[in-house]
Amino acid sequence: MFARIAAMLVHRRRAVLIAALLGFIAAGAMGGDVQEHLSVGGFDDPESESTRAAEVLEEHFAQGIPNLVLLVESRAGSVDDVAAEGQSLTERVADAEHVAEAASYWSLGNPPPLRSGDGSKALVLARIEGTQSEQLERAGELREEFTYEDDTFSVSVGGFAATFDEINQIVEEDLVKAELIVFPLTFVLLIIVFGGVVAALLPLGVGGFAIVGTFFVLKLIAQGTEVSIFALNFTTAMGLGLAIDYALLVVSRFREELAAGYDTATAVSRTVQTAGRTVLFSGLTVAAALAALLVFRFAFLRSFAYAGMAVVGLAVVGAVVVLPAGLAVLGPRVNKWQVRKRAARPEHEEGTWHRIAMAVMRRPIPIATVVMVFLTFLGLPFLGVELGFPDDRVLPPGAETREVGDTIRAEFNSNEAVPVQVVVPGVDARDRGEDVDAYATALSQVDGVARVDAATGSYLAGFQVFEGGPLSERFVAADATYLSVVLSEEPISLEGEEIVRDVRAVDAPFEQVLVGGGSAELVDGKAGLLGQMPLALALIAAITFIVLFLMFGSILVPFKAIALNLFSLTATFGAMVWVFQDGNLSGLLGFTATGTLVTTMPVLMFCVAFGLSMDYEVFMLSRIKEEYDRSGDNVGSVASGLEHTGRIVTAAAVLIAVVFAAFSTGRVSFIKLFGIGMALAVLVDAFLIRATLVPAFMRLAGRANWWAPGPLRRLHERIGLSESVDLDDTPPTSEASQVGVSA
Repeated sequence: MFARIAAMLVHRRRAVLIAALLGFIAAGAMGGDVQEHLSVGGFDDPESESTRAAEVLEEHFAQGIPNLVLLVESRAGSVDDVAAEGQSLTERVADAEHVAEAASYWSLGNPPPLRSGDGSKALVLARIEGTQSEQLERAGELREEFTYEDDTFSVSVGGFAATFDEINQIVEEDLVKAELIVFPLTFVLLIIVFGGVVAALLPLGVGGFAIVGTFFVLKLIAQGTEVSIFALNFTTAMGLGLAIDYALLVVSRFREELAAGYDTATAVSRTVQTAGRTVLFSGLTVAAALAALLVFRFAFLRSFAYAGMAVVGLAVVGAVVVLPAGLAVLGPRVNKWQVRKRAARPEHEEGTWHRIAMAVMRRPIPIATVVMVFLTFLGLPFLGVELGFPDDRVLPPGAETREVGDTIRAEFNSNEAVPVQVVVPGVDARDRGEDVDAYATALSQVDGVARVDAATGSYLAGFQVFEGGPLSERFVAADATYLSVVLSEEPISLEGEEIVRDVRAVDAPFEQVLVGGGSAELVDGKAGLLGQMPLALALIAAITFIVLFLMFGSILVPFKAIALNLFSLTATFGAMVWVFQDGNLSGLLGFTATGTLVTTMPVLMFCVAFGLSMDYEVFMLSRIKEEYDRSGDNVGSVASGLEHTGRIVTAAAVLIAVVFAAFSTGRVSFIKLFGIGMALAVLVDAFLIRATLVPAFMRLAGRANWWAPGPLRRLHERIGLSESVDLDDTPPTSEASQVGVSA
């Protein structure tokens, strides 16, 4: 199959390049406005109990959790001295477009929780209607309208919607700056790695092809489902990173074949049959890891699956189809404009990576043991991981919504603004007053509950302290009622989560009860992620095993690859907790530790890092298997395979680490986490796992590396995707001394 593809590419090389160029232009023209079709939300679980509770509140009471907060500071000294102006401001907010409801310290009868301790500040709470994405977009408009100072007030805007609108704005600005840095820096590094300008341009061409094509694909997908805008920046990083990986492998192999004396057509054919095949299987394993994100119900995570699978597929097409056609046109001119030349090493000469492999294979057990113990030690902090939702503290000090959040935490009792809402659909509280009274009494006795407000009154520690009155009418509807449970602990916290679980455990005299609110959303978000995680892991393992079996016909190799890739992630996950959860290096990196990691980040990073680790695994195993098929020498094939791929893998790792590290220059903490974590994962995998554990385990397994039971071996012979290449062909001429091999 690959031989036929190669023959077609050589024969129709110019037609292939023209078709690719036209496709690139068309995708750019049709997908250039993709950003306008993407969502800035996608962080909620549409099937969770808390989401259904919010839907009932919206439908029957036109109420929900306030997602916009105005922090109002009185110029007169006390907010009680500007009551008329405060009421007027509240009415203006309530009348603003897309604001479903608004209330404030002044409109609710001066409740103490909505006034600061010194009396100089007060809060206006509002709820923006619409989908999560629409809420964030509208919050940006309201932020501009209601952030002002006059003779009466100084007003600033915060809350969930405004915070995430500012997060999106800052992330977009930061990533544009990062891309302006990373593209020229990457090009310079590519020139150093490839040793020439022409060869260095090829990965950028493949990357551009994959990135622009993926933008068009995302626009199409967004017509039918929600796609997060964060998928665009992920597309850029993965597109450029995979293009570097794949182009480096393909171009290096092509230059190697030219250096061996083969003509351009034969070199292209041998490159496609070897490196091209490796790229295809590598792409399948990366796509499989990213496809696992589809099992999660969060649109934010699913968006990375859409973008990842598309950009991987297009990067493979670019590297296996478009790039070889370009090499067929360039031929030896791929080495044009070289900045340095290095003659090909004679076959008998042993390089650095060969010596490293042999040193490891002489003492595989002690070396493997030391490395595994070291990685396990680095990963130990992850045993104490705590997951949470991001809030304004992911922003740097000085950001507007961060300043609002800091002030509220320091000067207000914020628990009133984020109650747990216990929704009872299908019940009219006027007909079931005794049941509502009994249920509210029981809820008020839960540890951590400060007060329960219901249609029948207010309850404290098992006693009714106020009977139902005009303010209690808000809990009454013909087909539903709800109870507002105010916590004595910070709602968005581990303590708040525990209280939600206790509230849900209280026996209710009703057929159905839905517990919602910010604390419940956090509980449900974690449960949704962790509940689907086993399925995601099983899919990754199963698909990876199948692909590697089809490629190598071995049972042990897939198991080893999966196990070692998990080891390569231990240091990354330990660092995530030690640095970002516990706050070590927070001063150096410029972020505020909150004691938790953003819930979606470990899941996303696992899938991406696992895919990239498998990328390098396939690179090495393909060359090792090629050498083993030629020589039958297990030790020699491992050393030779590492020698031929070690420089490629480490160079690719350094380049893609630079791409990810650019994320760490941003101002939002979970973007820093993603950038630093991914860069660390790639470097640990390339320099430590591939250099030590891979040769150690392959040395210990010996010929069993390529063994399979008889039935599976026969199955592989029938359906396996293997293709033999005659590597013992003697080239017609020897040009090894004339053509440099830099990568």
